[in-house]
Amino acid sequence: MAALYGVHLKRLREQRGWTQKELAAKVYVSPGRIAQLECASGARPTRELTRAIDAAVGANDLLNDLWPHVYRESFPDWSRRFMELAAKAVAIREYAAHAVPGLLQTEAYARAMLSVGRTLTGPEMLEERVALRMARQTRLQAADAPTLCAVLDEAVLARPVGGDRTMREQFEGLRQACGKHAIQVLPFTSGEHPMMGVSLTILTMPDGSEVAYTEGSDQGQLYEEPDDVASFIRAYDQLRADSLPRVMSAQVIADAVEGPSHGGFDRRALARKQLQQPGGRQLRRGRGRLPRRRPGT
Repeated sequence: MAALYGVHLKRLREQRGWTQKELAAKVYVSPGRIAQLECASGARPTRELTRAIDAAVGANDLLNDLWPHVYRESFPDWSRRFMELAAKAVAIREYAAHAVPGLLQTEAYARAMLSVGRTLTGPEMLEERVALRMARQTRLQAADAPTLCAVLDEAVLARPVGGDRTMREQFEGLRQACGKHAIQVLPFTSGEHPMMGVSLTILTMPDGSEVAYTEGSDQGQLYEEPDDVASFIRAYDQLRADSLPRVMSAQVIADAVEGPSHGGFDRRALARKQLQQPGGRQLRRGRGRLPRRRPGT
């Protein structure tokens, strides 16, 4: 697809009678960048560059239409259908088992995570994946942004990725995200649950239909059958019920900004805070209330 993109780009440029240098000047890149695109070498084009080139050469959206097929080659086959649906979803619910969800990652954190992927073939692909992951996040700032709910396993906060500076920046990003999205922390003390070992994303589409996507380190699976999706929704709802409330989760993340190298958080202090919350005597799982102590007991 990158080669097809390059062939059309060269044809359209030559129809205009422009050299690579002349086209490069019109879209504010180097002539070498245009040469790379025409030869399908180097980094793939960004969406912004493609839009600029498409308009400059009068491609009538031909290059814009090709662009999604070009960049999808940077990702494994099993993730492409999910990415297509995620770009259209009106609501996104995520359980992150091991790492900060891609929509909430800083660039440094994303680069550290993506650099260890088994399907990575070289530095050019790494840069493509990082750029595209960052581009996906722009949808959260759009007028039609989807609602986002995320449950972060405690392992996400405890595992250092990319060093202290990267983690500190990532925690600060999460702290800010808590004011915009529904983010909760699932503590280790919640025990076993159906989604151990895998991450889960549930997408609500514009027509009201829902799909579920599970992903491990090197594989993913999309579920579209209503019965399958319903079972994942029940599992997700249980994860949210077992997680810390949003206000307490935000405090845990804010505390982590001060010292990411310590890993995890103080559970005894957390328990004290929980009991101090309004209704704190009620168990998180809704299984009744803790008994009040009687005088003399």
